[in-house]
Amino acid sequence: MSKPPRRISPSVLENIALHYLDRFDSSAENLRRVLMRRVARAARHHGDDPAEGAALVAALVARFCASGLIDDARFAENRSRSLHRRGRPARAIRQTLAAKGVGDEEIAAALADLAEETGAAGDLAAARHYVRRRRLGPWRPPEERAARRDKDLAALARAGFSWGVAQAALDEGRGEGEDEDEVDLAFPGTFR
Repeated sequence: MSKPPRRISPSVLENIALHYLDRFDSSAENLRRVLMRRVARAARHHGDDPAEGAALVAALVARFCASGLIDDARFAENRSRSLHRRGRPARAIRQTLAAKGVGDEEIAAALADLAEETGAAGDLAAARHYVRRRRLGPWRPPEERAARRDKDLAALARAGFSWGVAQAALDEGRGEGEDEDEVDLAFPGTFR
């Protein structure tokens, strides 16, 4: 049996928010959603009015934004870099940030900074990371590459890469210093 939720008060709500922000970076809208889920659950359990909790959440999020504890621009910049390193294209980064409640201006600024850092081939670099991480194309054993090419292109398309970028990422060979002899494909992350 699960523990009943605590009755919402300003101090309880602040503790919940601080604990969440201690574990995760968040946008203002995302934190508001997290706190409103907690308020709704507590209101259902205790028979309280969720509108009172919503006012407390709005005041708390505004206070955290004013103090700099929450900064949507910083969140968008950090999250876009993280997603790019994991091999996500700009389109997928934009969708992820929008789903987290980041505004269009912050998203555009974060993607512009990312494009400035990565250069013109930002999506191609992300596709290379994705291909390597998923062991597609040049990272497959040579005997499987031709047979799996269509599946690799489909995987890149599902990840949000354009057809041209997907083909370029699969057609490229391994980078310098990443020869077949140096990387053990049977045990990812180990070297011979």
